[in-house]
Amino acid sequence: MRTFAIGDIHGGLQALLQLLNQLEITEEDTLIFMGDYVDGWSESAQVIEFLINLSEKINCIFIKGNHDVWCENWLENNEDVNPSWYLHGGKETIESYHSFSEEAKKQHLHFFKNLKMYYLDAENRLFLHAGFTSMHGVDKETYTHKFCTDRTLWEMALVADKNIDKSSKFYPKRVQHYNEIYIGHTPTTNYDELEPMNVLNIWNVDTGAAFKGKLTAINIDTKAYFQSDDLPSLYPNEKGRN
Repeated sequence: MRTFAIGDIHGGLQALLQLLNQLEITEEDTLIFMGDYVDGWSESAQVIEFLINLSEKINCIFIKGNHDVWCENWLENNEDVNPSWYLHGGKETIESYHSFSEEAKKQHLHFFKNLKMYYLDAENRLFLHAGFTSMHGVDKETYTHKFCTDRTLWEMALVADKNIDKSSKFYPKRVQHYNEIYIGHTPTTNYDELEPMNVLNIWNVDTGAAFKGKLTAINIDTKAYFQSDDLPSLYPNEKGRN
């Protein structure tokens, strides 16, 4: 029985299929998807359809990302297009839905509405798309939209003294509540890293699949990770979010 955290997909169904083939998933495994299923490559609607079907066979936990919020609002509000979303991948997502029926769109809206803002497992490992700001942990977060949008958690970790022991009073209070924290949202490729990054007790598994990077899955127990090919090579005639 294995558990994998899977980074931001951004409409890259081909990368997801390639990755799952590497993992050789069984019915005893658990997949935790870190959010941002849509916006970028041309198969956003197809990604959602695939994930819905996958969850009927495999134990899947779906976290909500900021791009998922945008798509949910579009599906719910009579397809009213948010201009900011349109410019940040929404155009490609809208086009991916052209062949989908109204009934299928309703099923996808139900999928988006049931995404988790965060997930805490039995071993006190926290999974969320972006971050949180409360020094007292996620259950004390005042601005819950931060779970989808916050970058300060990761930025704080990057500048922290890496030699500080977790028992030290100087260890950042925000992260002391959890054994490990898994996030996406901020691509590791922003820091010229093509692989998952670990700082303090935080693991960032968004390896830039929306742009020039790869889609990543990490075994949260062994820390072994698996990656697709880079997304531009899988979608050679597209720009993604580049």
